Amino acid sequence: MEDQCTNTALLVMDMQMGILRNLPDEKKVVINKVREAIDIARQKGVPILFIRLGFHNGFPEIGPDNKQFWEMKQSVNDSILPAFMELHPGLGVQDGDIIINKKRLSAFSGNELDMILRAKSIRHLVLSGVSSSGIVLSTFCAAFDKDYQLTVLSDACADRNEETHQLLMNNVFVGRANIYTVNEWKATLL
Repeated sequence: MEDQCTNTALLVMDMQMGILRNLPDEKKVVINKVREAIDIARQKGVPILFIRLGFHNGFPEIGPDNKQFWEMKQSVNDSILPAFMELHPGLGVQDGDIIINKKRLSAFSGNELDMILRAKSIRHLVLSGVSSSGIVLSTFCAAFDKDYQLTVLSDACADRNEETHQLLMNNVFVGRANIYTVNEWKATLL
């Protein structure tokens, strides 16, 4: 069996200031759990890819037919775009880390993520981030359709709605992926 760490990557998704500010305070513990996953990945030599929602000045990528992003375009202007896109400082992003901008919900949307994963011979994705019903679900579906093996870190994902988060972890993702806590995932890498 191939060493699990050599073909695995940790995706840290939408852990940026402009999105985390909308998360209720009691859900912000997810930042610490994602940092734990990052630290484990670094110790085991698992590549970490930071995926964030990012646009050009003026938001030319967003048109009025996309209701969710059009509303965001109206509230985020060019002057606050860099702060919106800033990754949370508690994650410990390092020089040389790969940061990929996406244009829609899925981590694969409008960027080079799939190309980078294939160039690194990555076949197993470990998903973490905010929100479970947004980027995690969208990325899960896209990655599943691309035949990636999947692990979802249940306590390193969060959603504004806990019932939705639990439904996804216990009913939607299960059977198609490994659902682990950060500590359970760490134990699989020993």
